Amino acid sequence: MIPFEEAHKRFVSHLSEKDRSQSTIVAYKKDIQQMLEDIKRNSDKTHVHHINTDDIRTFMKGLEHENYTQKSISRKLNSIKTFFRFLKLNNLVVEDPSAMISHPKFETPAPRILSKTEYRALRDAAREDIRTYAIIELLLQTGIRIGELAEINLDQVKIENNGETGTLLVPASRTTLGRTIPLNKAASHALHEYLKERPQTKDNHFFITRSGNPLLVRNIRASIDRYYEHAGIEHAKVNDLRHTWIAHHIQQGTSLITISKMAGHRRLATTEKYLEYVTANNTSGVDLDEL
Repeated sequence: MIPFEEAHKRFVSHLSEKDRSQSTIVAYKKDIQQMLEDIKRNSDKTHVHHINTDDIRTFMKGLEHENYTQKSISRKLNSIKTFFRFLKLNNLVVEDPSAMISHPKFETPAPRILSKTEYRALRDAAREDIRTYAIIELLLQTGIRIGELAEINLDQVKIENNGETGTLLVPASRTTLGRTIPLNKAASHALHEYLKERPQTKDNHFFITRSGNPLLVRNIRASIDRYYEHAGIEHAKVNDLRHTWIAHHIQQGTSLITISKMAGHRRLATTEKYLEYVTANNTSGVDLDEL
């Protein structure tokens, strides 16, 4: 028999050993902790082998009452299923109580594609913040994910010709393909200017805080959300910079295979889904002109 706290600790350690991204580990850690605390609060259970399917269903129903979206609930259920698979494979439970629970159905909203006016306004709003400006430019000009951006280290970025050109190496992960992305003048210049002001530190992460620590995903998201607000751009998130990059290349006639490889998509079908949205938003004026 293993108590909640010990099972939780072992699971998080397992994720770290599997080289999962820091953002994934944090999300799984919080999801499982939330479930275990809910079960403990609503019953006298303290050991994982006592958890049954009804306990998980009750937890999920509670999430609905707290106005979590079906997408968020589905993501948490994915964490729970991963947790119990780990416990069962390591003989810490006999049965997997999450096995018979299906993911809730939900519709994926159309990707938000920024107009030329919007992304120019975002750039202008952040122009005096050298670090955030570089982050925005890198996301707009390469289409990398926010999690990939947070993990970039100095060795992966090569800036040449005094900020005129460059390349970015994005290593492969469990869910994305590795690739080398050429940096255009806009991205190269923004990164070059940031490096001039980057604090001296032993940490090898490319983007760091003023105190020399890695800039976390939540820090990046909060900064960009703040400049969205300053620019008067509504209903936009960090990932919409990636959507805009993909839409731009589709409108420019770039091969879907090339876009898929550059975006790190493992399946071409993921890229093809954007075709209908780009057609529907063809008047948005997407055109990522360099600065």
